Amino acid sequence: MSHQILSFGQPQLKGTISVPGDKSISHRAVMFGSLAKGKTTITNFLAGEDCLSTIAAFQAMGVAIEREEDRVVIESNGVEELVEPIEPINLGNSGTTARLLLGILAGLPYHFTLYGDGSLSKRPMDRIANPLREMGAVIDGRDNGRLLPMSVRGGKLKSIDFKPPVKSAQIKSGVLLAGLLAEGETTVQEKTKTRDHTENMLKAFGADIKVDGTTVRIKGKTPLHSCDIEVPGDISSAAFFLVAAAIIPGSEVMIENVGLNPTRTGIIDVLQMMGAAIEVTETKVIGGELIGNIRVTASELRPATIEGEIIPRIIDEIPIIALLATQAEGETVIKDAEELRFKETDRIESVVTTLTKLGARITGTEDGMIVHGKTALHGGVTDSFGDHRIGMMIAIASLLIDEKIELHDAACIAVSYPNFFEHLHTLITR
Repeated sequence: MSHQILSFGQPQLKGTISVPGDKSISHRAVMFGSLAKGKTTITNFLAGEDCLSTIAAFQAMGVAIEREEDRVVIESNGVEELVEPIEPINLGNSGTTARLLLGILAGLPYHFTLYGDGSLSKRPMDRIANPLREMGAVIDGRDNGRLLPMSVRGGKLKSIDFKPPVKSAQIKSGVLLAGLLAEGETTVQEKTKTRDHTENMLKAFGADIKVDGTTVRIKGKTPLHSCDIEVPGDISSAAFFLVAAAIIPGSEVMIENVGLNPTRTGIIDVLQMMGAAIEVTETKVIGGELIGNIRVTASELRPATIEGEIIPRIIDEIPIIALLATQAEGETVIKDAEELRFKETDRIESVVTTLTKLGARITGTEDGMIVHGKTALHGGVTDSFGDHRIGMMIAIASLLIDEKIELHDAACIAVSYPNFFEHLHTLITR
């Protein structure tokens, strides 16, 4: 447990940065490169703790993976050559690793034991374990098979037609990966389209996968072939500096080479909806993913009602959007976001608790929150609750006030953004 005193004296933010590689894409690049036969090179890999957990999991199954800073080289003989690990696999804090890996392990003819830290051990896994059981995997765990630690005995999966009960790219991806290793064609039909990095990357690696609106079909037993992946900057990490530039008077920030996948750009839509001065330039497509530069200039903000189909596209950004709403004139309502209760923490409760401590007028609801702005915030003692996105939200909030904020467990920010404070200091001007 580390704690940090945050005291910046209401600076302006000016300058240009590049944020770390996209966490979702970094995870998947390691997974698919490990399943594919041949050599896969990943550049701009996010070397955060979560993604390193994914590397360690596949090394435990015999895959040769070498990393030097943000470059990863994978040499794999394909999925048939993966081996049964001799020890339980430690997933750390990574929900993405847990849910996607369960889909892969379900299709392998071995026994696996998975465990994670205290936070991950509270997060529900039945939502992915249940469809995998339906496909033929034997999965057990704590709390009637709902929680980690879990054991998996996989192999001989059959295909299914699956309609996810909640909006979750992780559940969709876990079932698609099981479908890749199953007999026949597996279908996942969503109510609302969630982030589609899995579909994009599986195509790049040679999977037989078809997307028709919110329905995805994958044919099993199609071997993957290696390919090189350049990971774009993570828009979920960029979001903290985009919001900071919008709410701190006199600020102007450019973030270069950010991933602009349409299933992830809800934060741009929200900023525009609330009146932020934001522009996207120099777009290009690399590896099936749209990339570009985003510039934000401080401006007067208006409130908004944020609901419905945009929610899956901003689910990781809602903590920083709540802070944004404290600086808009009027009442902002966020709803249809009950999935926040199953993140690293109950993010509805932790956001409301934290911002209330700092002087915000915010009320939690069953599926979101109501924020009354514009509010001057003040200092205080805060806790990240071990959640990297809450920690970064608090750090951005500290830029708005003269007083000190004490942040407990600042170290958790390294999960997704190891050099967050370094980038923050490069943008601060007086």
